[in-house]
Amino acid sequence: MDRHAVADFGGVPGADALAAVHSASRLRGDLHMPGDKSISHRALMFALLADGESRIEGAGDGADVRSTAGIGRALGALVQREAGNDGTVTYRVHARGVAGFMQTPGTLDCGNSGTSLRLFAGILAGSAVTAILDGDASLRGRPMNRIIEPLRAMGSGIRAAGDDGRPPVTIEGRASLEPIDWATPVPSAQVKSAILLAGLCASGTTRVHESVATRDHTERMLRARGVKVRTSPEGDGGVLIEIEGGTAVRAMDQVVPGDPSAAAFWLVAGTIHPDADLILRGVGTNPTRRGIIDLLVRMGARIDERPLPDPPDATDVSLQPDTGEPRADLHVQSADLRAIEVSPAEVASAIDEIPILCLAATQATGRTTIRGAGELRNKESDRLAGVAAGLTALGAKIRVDGDDIVVDGPARLLGAASDSLDDHRLAMTFAIAGLIATGPTTVGRPASASVSYPGFFADLERIRA
Repeated sequence: MDRHAVADFGGVPGADALAAVHSASRLRGDLHMPGDKSISHRALMFALLADGESRIEGAGDGADVRSTAGIGRALGALVQREAGNDGTVTYRVHARGVAGFMQTPGTLDCGNSGTSLRLFAGILAGSAVTAILDGDASLRGRPMNRIIEPLRAMGSGIRAAGDDGRPPVTIEGRASLEPIDWATPVPSAQVKSAILLAGLCASGTTRVHESVATRDHTERMLRARGVKVRTSPEGDGGVLIEIEGGTAVRAMDQVVPGDPSAAAFWLVAGTIHPDADLILRGVGTNPTRRGIIDLLVRMGARIDERPLPDPPDATDVSLQPDTGEPRADLHVQSADLRAIEVSPAEVASAIDEIPILCLAATQATGRTTIRGAGELRNKESDRLAGVAAGLTALGAKIRVDGDDIVVDGPARLLGAASDSLDDHRLAMTFAIAGLIATGPTTVGRPASASVSYPGFFADLERIRA
């Protein structure tokens, strides 16, 4: 079994399977990342808001993005998924805007996707339909008050069935909403986006204040579609985002870059393995998403970034200078890492990559402290507790101190049993750890990886030289 990273299921784990990962003698590969999940969600949603046809090339094909596509169909749009021979996915969306949404008799199923629920809540708040947004058991455990409160302040009839705003969430849309001036208590791109999307149907200017700038895909992509969105610095590292209500969203084509959150697993694998040389093609390097790249480089990682030109049919950059989504090929090789301190602002820029950054920290010399990571408790699982438990089982010295994570390294990892908690980020983190651990590492509930990266375990096999 030494040459097989994934045992018993041919690289495609079943719902109840265990992934058995063995150490690799070396890592080599040239990988194409799945389409960026955050951009894929938004491209589909914004296509629904437009009157006309939009084409989305290179979209992510995980379960979360399919949930968004399914909701679009339920609302009456024609959403066609086309799979290419090279594994890429293209969506064609024919829609009539918010005015064309159909009243659906059933629940809109978000699956495991918090992005789908939060952003659709903002979209539906300004529609003429009443809808129920629900999801799986994991999503039902995630509080939604941070979107319910601002949307209710805008005049939307929105309520949750569970305690602390837990789904299912019912939205009674209003044809016209009131603009608000809202400061997000905890920086969150999803909360910001929900408010901005509701602001499209408000009678005036909606303002969102963030103490720390979060990923700006919503702002960039709306600008490219003709919506007036202004961003300006505010306070000590904060940002003010303003959107004008009543502006139509234009239909357009979008080329989706490779997902930097998916690339993060291979960047860490290539860095911490003693004999690795990997190339990752077409990865998105948006300044608000590249935090994991910059953090790893600060730790000493050898990552050669080769920027790519904008595709000819990418977002229209004529309206604003920052509407495009930059991409690059990334070449990563083995490196010796040193410990760093990660600030809350840096955590916000790499929130989804913190679990795999913790693995990198286990191999760095010194103490790495990751500050202000409390938002990880509200993901698909409590990722603070989950990553600490899983890496501790493998021999790492890691602890949670309030909202901070403290990791002492370097640590010699030993194969052991780990539980993903049915969380895709944890499943992939523990699988990457198995590539350098002595002895077999088992990952419980590995099928969760398909939420964002259906081909992850196949790629894991592919890079083992």
